Amino acid sequence: MTLYTERLILRPWTVDDAQDLYRYAKDPAIGPITGWPAHTSVENSRDVIRNVLSAPENYAVVPREEGHALGSIGLMLGDQSNIGIPSTEGEIGFWIGVPFWGRGLIPEATREVMRHGFEDLGLQKIWCGYFDGNANSRRVQEKCGFLYHHTATNVPCKIDGLLRTEHITRITREEWESARSR
Repeated sequence: MTLYTERLILRPWTVDDAQDLYRYAKDPAIGPITGWPAHTSVENSRDVIRNVLSAPENYAVVPREEGHALGSIGLMLGDQSNIGIPSTEGEIGFWIGVPFWGRGLIPEATREVMRHGFEDLGLQKIWCGYFDGNANSRRVQEKCGFLYHHTATNVPCKIDGLLRTEHITRITREEWESARSR
């Protein structure tokens, strides 16, 4: 499935995106703050596409004016999420390359994935989270209407042996509908 916004195309990842993925995911300002190690090679990025980003509801963030992937957004449904949610709920995760920070692209992508989750997939709640120190992710969540729910400590991430504090936010279908009607 491909989703569209005013400035973005959100489409499935392909192995042909490996070079673009590596270009942005090798930056140590991206992966570690979101809980995964910086990519080490184009082949590493290709493996991530095959084994992680090819899952359903994962999208390459492609600005229409750029024409190539420069970030990622995904919706993990039910037990695909690590926060213990039922099948009627989902969790959004996202990142974007440093050169594109501050342009509002990820809030735009997040709003479209929220719309897709609530309208097309019939979700009742959508969750999101950010690790301590990730102010950019916190701001995206606030802009998109997510509300603080709880904090989890000693959360393992994909960086060997590292435990983090994660702040969990959520928005219900009713909250989302109410915000859209204002």
